[in-house]
Amino acid sequence: MKPLQQVSQSYVALFEADKQLQQGEPEAAEASCRRAIEISRTIPHDEAFDYVGFDAIAHTTLAGALLLLQRYAEALESTEIALRYFNRRGELHQDEGKQWIDAVRYHAAALEGIQRLSESLKAYRTAAEMIIERKGEVLNKEGLQHNIAEAITRLEKALQRTEQQKPANYKAWWEFWS
Repeated sequence: MKPLQQVSQSYVALFEADKQLQQGEPEAAEASCRRAIEISRTIPHDEAFDYVGFDAIAHTTLAGALLLLQRYAEALESTEIALRYFNRRGELHQDEGKQWIDAVRYHAAALEGIQRLSESLKAYRTAAEMIIERKGEVLNKEGLQHNIAEAITRLEKALQRTEQQKPANYKAWWEFWS
């Protein structure tokens, strides 16, 4: 297969995954994302193709599908791959800024799903700041801001309950042993 065909097939599979995700078909979206990643791996390395950037976008979409399937640990792995790229090269005000925001939101949701609540709260706050700072359009901006605000409130309450459940004489292990 010619490299140009591989590139186009990768992007077509990724476009299909995004469409399937929006239509509420997470299983199909997951399969399309994995196919897109697999096809992109066959593109010769001497081609002018942003392999790492493509992986970041594909893993962001994959994480969205995995979250809908409640596979939080796998979604966390995908968001970490995506964030490795976006945190170094991401441009919030470019087109890929939308994917960066999604990667941070999905990261927060995956952390919440595996009960790492304080880290999740921090990630949700970061996503909220990114949405406010982004100069370009954000699809369903008000809805995203509302959902993130609800998640922040929910996590703050959960963390507060956790603190209240500790015994009065509770000491962390480092305080106990020092």
